[in-house]
Amino acid sequence: MKIFTSKSALSKFLNELREQKKSIGFVPTMGALHEGHLSLIDIARRQSDVIVCSIFVNPTQFNDPADLEKYPRPVDADIEKLRGADVDILFLPSVEEMYEPGESWHLDLGYLENVLEGKIRPGHYQGVTQVVKKFFDIVKPDVAFFGQKDFQQVLILRSMVKMLNIPVKLVMCPIKREEDGLALSSRNIHLSSSERHNALALSASLNSAKDHFSVKSLDELKSDAIAFLSASEGVELDYFEIYDAETLQPATSKDVGSIVALVAAKVGETRLIDNILLK
Repeated sequence: MKIFTSKSALSKFLNELREQKKSIGFVPTMGALHEGHLSLIDIARRQSDVIVCSIFVNPTQFNDPADLEKYPRPVDADIEKLRGADVDILFLPSVEEMYEPGESWHLDLGYLENVLEGKIRPGHYQGVTQVVKKFFDIVKPDVAFFGQKDFQQVLILRSMVKMLNIPVKLVMCPIKREEDGLALSSRNIHLSSSERHNALALSASLNSAKDHFSVKSLDELKSDAIAFLSASEGVELDYFEIYDAETLQPATSKDVGSIVALVAAKVGETRLIDNILLK
């Protein structure tokens, strides 16, 4: 695995691979890698000749400095995991390499930016689109792979790609879970054993909604989930919503093409998100 810390050196090397007609798959991460990230790499391997992975804890997408400060950064362990996953190239830039002093960015993301995570974390998706656009400009991937766990993020990035006419295909990869249903997340490391047990309420609420989708109304599914989560020990609910999976507007009928249930909650001091496609 080749490791690059410089934009220019990485771009030069990738240009040489493109001249050899190699297709480039890109998996951007913030590190603290787990089996969820490795599953993206596995999917990328089947769809690309060359896999580029990045590790960069992006400061512009954190609206809480304390959250940025405590974000795990086990870089040496991450590098070993990427070597084991047969990643071809790791891009490991510094903040100074990625951002100019005083740099500004704003993209009109419309409705998508002001619901769910966007409403609770103002500015978060501006930071996400800012850094992903930078990565796309540097790597110029044919295909980029993102996890379904960040469902809203994928829809926002699809919107950006369309808006800015970026020649990349986005692939949303299924959520990877522990055997008991907990969605894998870099933040799970902060959960105590009792908090980890309490966190299972999130996936339980989603699975119950899916199991009862055919026999209950959308309003019943939502109210049942909120009642369950509100009564769950150690869970502080932010939202449980049932939305049209294409528009992220509230689903008012089961007749739309696809429907997603999304949940976010704090378990102890750790904020977790999860979702499931109901249809």
